[in-house]
Amino acid sequence: MHSSNRRGYTGLFIPGPTNIPESVRQALNVPMQDMRAPDFGELTLPLMADLKKILKTQSAEIFIFPGSGTAGWESCLSNLFSTGDRVLMSSFGQFSMLWVDMAQRFGLAVDHCQVEWGEGVPHDHYRTILEQDKEHRIRGVFACHNETATGVVSNIRRIREILDDLGHPALLCVDGVSSVGSLEFEMDDWGIDVVVTGSQKGFMLPTGLAIVGVSQRALERRSTANLPRTFLSFDDMLKANATGHFPYTPATTLFHGLRASLDFLFEEGLDNVVARHARLACAVRAGVHAWGLTLCARQPALYSDTVSAIVVPENTDSSEILNTAYYRYNLSLGAGLSRLAGKVFRIGHLGNLNEIMVLQALAGSELAMRACGMNIELGSGVAAAQAQFIHDDEQAIVKAA
Repeated sequence: MHSSNRRGYTGLFIPGPTNIPESVRQALNVPMQDMRAPDFGELTLPLMADLKKILKTQSAEIFIFPGSGTAGWESCLSNLFSTGDRVLMSSFGQFSMLWVDMAQRFGLAVDHCQVEWGEGVPHDHYRTILEQDKEHRIRGVFACHNETATGVVSNIRRIREILDDLGHPALLCVDGVSSVGSLEFEMDDWGIDVVVTGSQKGFMLPTGLAIVGVSQRALERRSTANLPRTFLSFDDMLKANATGHFPYTPATTLFHGLRASLDFLFEEGLDNVVARHARLACAVRAGVHAWGLTLCARQPALYSDTVSAIVVPENTDSSEILNTAYYRYNLSLGAGLSRLAGKVFRIGHLGNLNEIMVLQALAGSELAMRACGMNIELGSGVAAAQAQFIHDDEQAIVKAA
């Protein structure tokens, strides 16, 4: 199965790390610098200000930790909650499940809504539990905005509406790792208290930065939270960040990449970034349906515009498709995780991506599926995606006329 011809580039279509724009990659190639120099804030303070623009917040505090999104999750829990605190969480995929697991390891009392994978945040169940919490013992409500394992996006605004309707004071904490910088995200408008994201997805950087936005209301919880934290301490970060510095050696090289990434996103315009992701995702879904296959996401309202998890027939092992795509066709696709192992493969369509690249992913997937014995008509998914692009272009012309 291993190919002896590894010429050209391997097509990267996993849902993170994503393809790095050339301008961002070159920005990473800088000499080391003094992170305690008096002018270091000239690099870092504008980064924090611009991250507020990405998250759509005016007043939240921005923290940048050396780590992945998991470090961001942990910073949220350890800084704002105490052992035994009651929190409301749901799991409907690998990453929402892992956040629940982390909270339980910290000794939080988790009201855990286990949802079928392919569904999203159970809003009605959340409302029922919150309605019953007359004494407001639930201190936090958690939600995964975009579940990367299943390709499911959930309505975060609706959770805030439930909390406000009930007058419930719980903090709203959101995993935005595979949504921020790619999908519509409105921290202030949606009433989010904590958002966690990472550098390796919509920001098109290597893994290594956990980016956390924390509302002023949430920051007030620090004085009563008793979970241990040192490396991820908001208090330590706030003191140092005031001048653009950090309580320990930060990932200075990645800061230069982040500067280029933010410029890249602002140049396109955030609304255009969101629209591009929607356009590419629609084409991928058209291709999947043309193959006669289905998505793990159970209904169109849940379809993610950053990743599609594609269900394979019961007599097919998706791991074989992944291996064939990688070794024979130099194509990296996302694997099925945990209980979806062998049952789905994933196409990541986020970050530095365009129409031709999406067609490459679909064409390579068709080759791999056929090589594994699946009855896929070659070119069907590609043609369906092309037709979707043409349709979208014609509709745009009509709308502009």
